[in-house]
Formats: sequence, C-alpha cells, structure tokens
Amino acid sequence: MNDIQAGVTPAIPQKMAHEAAEERNTGSMADSRNQAATGRHRAVAEENTGLSVRRAVAIAGAQLSEAGVPSARVDAELLASFALQVPRAQLGLVSGFTDEQADRFEELIAERVNRVPLQHLTGEAAFRYLSLAVGPGVFIPRPETEYLVEWGLEKLRGVESAVAVDLCAGSGAIALSLAHEMSNVNVHAVEQDELAVAWLQRNAKEQAGKGDHPVDVYAEDATSSETLAESNGAVDLVLSNPPYIPLGSSVAHEVHHDPAHALWGGVDGLDVVRGVIVTASRLLKPGGWFGFEHGEQHTFAAAELLDAQEWTSVDHLDDLTGRPRFTIGQRR
Repeated sequence: MNDIQAGVTPAIPQKMAHEAAEERNTGSMADSRNQAATGRHRAVAEENTGLSVRRAVAIAGAQLSEAGVPSARVDAELLASFALQVPRAQLGLVSGFTDEQADRFEELIAERVNRVPLQHLTGEAAFRYLSLAVGPGVFIPRPETEYLVEWGLEKLRGVESAVAVDLCAGSGAIALSLAHEMSNVNVHAVEQDELAVAWLQRNAKEQAGKGDHPVDVYAEDATSSETLAESNGAVDLVLSNPPYIPLGSSVAHEVHHDPAHALWGGVDGLDVVRGVIVTASRLLKPGGWFGFEHGEQHTFAAAELLDAQEWTSVDHLDDLTGRPRFTIGQRR
C-alpha cells in the first residue's frame, strides 16, 4: 500500500500530492463542482466528432481540472488514447473521433470527473517495467513502491538461486517485478483476499506467458505462522506493502475504490505490519533482508518493531520526494 492519501495518477511519477488533492476535494463545494462538470461534459462531448483530438483533450482536461483531478491533462490524454486505441504519443496523428469513440471518451471522462481511478477505467496500472491488470477488488499499485523493489533487487545481486517473498502481494506488483528483472530469483507471492488473488493469478500467468520466471502464488494469510512454513529460514529477501492507514484517517476520493482490507491497519495503522514482521523473521535465513512500506508518521514506531535481538542494520529509506516511506533490516 502506498501513500493512499494521494490522488492517484501513476502514469507520471508525481509523488505525494495528497495534501493539495484533499484540500481541493473536500466538502460539498467539491461535490457540487463534480456534478456541474459532469453535466457540462455531456453537452461538450456531443461535439467531439467534429473536434480535433487535440481540442477534445484540452476541453476534457479542463473539466477534469475543475473537478479537482490531479494531473488532469495527462489523464485526459491517457483516456483519449484508450478510447482511440492508439499510443498516447500518437494522439497528434489522429484526425478525430468516430461516433463510437466519441461516446466512449465521453463516458470515460464522466467517470473520471466522478473520481473513478484512471486505472479502473483503463484496466491496467503501470509499475516499473510492467503493465498490470487491475480493477475492483485489488489495490492499485503506486509509484512510491517502485523504490522498495529497487532496493530489494540490489540486495539480491550476486546471490545465486535467490528466494524472495512478497507478503500482502495484491496485484503482484512487487513479486512480478522481481521475477521480471532478475531471472535467477524464485519468487513467492502471498495474498489472502479472494478477489485480489484472482488479479494476482491473472497477472502472474500473463508475465509467465511472456517468458518471465513463474511466480508461485499462495492464497494465504501473510501473518499466519503456517504460511510458507516449509521455507522457514530459507528466504533471502522479504518485501511487503501491507495495509497501514490508521482507522479514521482522511483519504482522497480515489482511495475509496481500493479494497478496505488493503488500506486500513487498525487504530495506529500497524496491526498487519506487526504480523508481517513476525512472518519475515521466521522466513529469512541469517543475513537475509526485509523491507516494508509504511506511512511517514510510522518511521520511528516501525523501526522499534524490529527487535534488536533478531535484526541488525535497521534503517529507513525515503521515497523520491524525501519522505520516510520504508523500513529495512537484516536478519541476525
């Protein structure tokens, strides 16, 4: 789970814009603005077949901006690309929309005005070098988590026949990236929720079909003492992006489309984190590495959860905006 207090537009690596997004999108004024934008959109969209793609995208971008959507112009371009079924870079080469494409673009923009996540509209989320299938029932991977994968890959370099585990795997972003970028790693992905497991299996099958080393999927509880018990003390790397939002926290509109089980981490946000730490400690071999994501407010609390008798080299890593986002440690 990433900083889900952000309005999410993973198409560009713009980190942690959640404060501005929330200020723009709270209260009845935001709701009224969204309703007005939706109504105006229909009238304008009827003219799309007579507009150039560039002009239609500009109008749509303005509507999304008025509705408080972060990166409105980028989203408009991506949705036009999706409606036209052409790469975004080639939008300028398309003369206009057909009637069917104009109707589809209208529907997509109206949904985005109502803050349906861009990834739910296109059915895919970009993560590092992968395009993952996503939709209702699975957490949308955020760009911040990419740095955790980068750190994990560095720890595995030079390790022969390495074993890695992704706990709370969701769509499989972490696990599948490891398998995609390092062919000598055997990766296990653990996810308990039935709907999320379906998305994970779909993505795992897709990447294996493209030639990546297959990822083993386990429909199990990441905090259970029985999960992957056969691998106790044999794992080189454990990574996790568990649910860590404290109950009662304010989140952006798009976040409400993510499944609750992937968001909320109890009163202090660390309920699942505590269980994941126990599992990681059990699985790792001496010298193995563990890294997990958390909210920036958890920096010191997360480090304190790694018992000095079991862990060494405990530290935190910042995301690309300089905010503390991950805690790491090495098993003694």
